[in-house]
Amino acid sequence: MKAIVQDRYGSPDVLELREVDKPVAAGHEVLVRVHAAAVNARDWHLMRGDPYLARLVLGLRAPKERIRGSDFAGRVEAVGKDVTRLRPGDEVFGEADGAFAEYVCASQDVVEPKPANLTFEQAAAVPLAGNTALMGLRDLARVRPGHKVLVNGASGGVGTFAVQIAKAFGAEVTGVCSTKNVDLVRSLGADHVVDYTHEDFTRNGSRYDVVFDLVGNRSLAECRRALTPSGTLVLSGGGVSEGGSLVGPMGLIIKGQALSRFVGQRLLVLTATQSSRNLAALRELVERGDLAPVVDRTYPLREAAEAIRYLEVEHARAKVVVTV
Repeated sequence: MKAIVQDRYGSPDVLELREVDKPVAAGHEVLVRVHAAAVNARDWHLMRGDPYLARLVLGLRAPKERIRGSDFAGRVEAVGKDVTRLRPGDEVFGEADGAFAEYVCASQDVVEPKPANLTFEQAAAVPLAGNTALMGLRDLARVRPGHKVLVNGASGGVGTFAVQIAKAFGAEVTGVCSTKNVDLVRSLGADHVVDYTHEDFTRNGSRYDVVFDLVGNRSLAECRRALTPSGTLVLSGGGVSEGGSLVGPMGLIIKGQALSRFVGQRLLVLTATQSSRNLAALRELVERGDLAPVVDRTYPLREAAEAIRYLEVEHARAKVVVTV
């Protein structure tokens, strides 16, 4: 099968389209014929081996997982002997290493039936970004009706989902983005939009029950200034930051964990985990019309390196998808 492979860390130039062995589903796994796979900041960081500290886990000189990509949508080709929920021919979406390929193997625990009202390209955009937004708002921030929620990075991959999910939970939502993305964020249902090129959300006097920071470009003191005295700050390191750093966004996250012990506000660090239950919750939001993935651009598999380059250099809005 064809797949996007890397043998060393570096720029998108290290990614190559190659013929590799087709994977075989183990007992609890499904083999999926990939129709589309989404690009995430995670792919960029894995490609670069950034932050450097992460290489202790990812691989010191080269990534242990050589095929990039994680979000996918496609059809089940085969199932392992222990799989009970899915069968060949099912249209599914999910998250597993090696999605920039014609086939991917994934545990049945991280795969769900595809939302009926989405294309494969749209469905592929959902898993990682949608799950991150869902866990940050539902599980950590515990957003409920009447909460005032600010999403910093509202036009990004996670941010576009976060705005819609917060609205579905009954919150009054403010999105922070650049001038070119104001209309997009409004179209997602944001009640208020802050154009950061003209206004500083940490200094305009507004206070929020929840600040969901997906960018990591503001200090903890600045973010806390935008919170109510008992508000919640959720920190996520999912944004694309400039490479070559030792700890990357983890520096801000570590500071948040340390400070949270001494202040009345809740400063929480988001570590998203894969879950078919969360995928099912996202599918329900999609199928009832509360959530719609936004796809900025699509690229064919052979141009996956350019898709990642676009995400890295152009700071793409919403999601970028690779079609297989």
